[in-house]
Amino acid sequence: MLLTALLPVIAPAQQQPTEPGWPQPVDNQERFAYAILNQNEIRTGGGEATYRWDGEGWWGDDINRAWIKSEGSLNTDTGLLEEGEAQLLYSHAVSPFFNLQAGVREEFEPSPSRSWAALGVEGLAPLYWDIGATLFVSDAGNAGGRLEGYYDLLLTQRLMLQPQFELNLFSAADTPHPAAYSNFDTGLRLRYEIRRQFAPYVGVTYENAYGDGARFLHLQHVPVELLRLVAGVRLWL
Repeated sequence: MLLTALLPVIAPAQQQPTEPGWPQPVDNQERFAYAILNQNEIRTGGGEATYRWDGEGWWGDDINRAWIKSEGSLNTDTGLLEEGEAQLLYSHAVSPFFNLQAGVREEFEPSPSRSWAALGVEGLAPLYWDIGATLFVSDAGNAGGRLEGYYDLLLTQRLMLQPQFELNLFSAADTPHPAAYSNFDTGLRLRYEIRRQFAPYVGVTYENAYGDGARFLHLQHVPVELLRLVAGVRLWL
């Protein structure tokens, strides 16, 4: 008798999600695209000026994505590309905050070019740092790793301060290949978001090479340490 009395109460509650007007479940299989040029800047100091870029983009759903990443620098005095690379990666979500990534990295400058296998993880770490850690193995038998990250500190709704770092470590210096030197690049940038998609910024960066790479650069009379001023525009597509 008690169950019979409760059925009219229980049944409507069970049927509510299918009633007209109720929202459908979230479709996490819908595909989106995203691209950002986080560094798009001129660096001045050390007797020369360079254009530096660092950006990435992806296409996919919440679980599986195809990524492309690129970074490099151009000497604005000579117009020559000093270093440049592109990565093509497959990404799979392993938690709500981190993605496992695997693919290839191609360095198209300096010459000779190098191809690398890449395996890493990228995501949102505690304290809201965007962090990436990647292991590389080249076709020349060299192994390396990269740890990078940045954090956006909101000073106002439009004014943001961004600390950033990138650490590259390699098993051995590839002498004709400056991109395979162990080095550290860090910066502090202050940007103003006219729109989220368009944000001019100014800042300062510090670059340093280590180990065999530092000794080789010293012999070539190339600065091992550089403190530079930067100005650029962050673009979000």
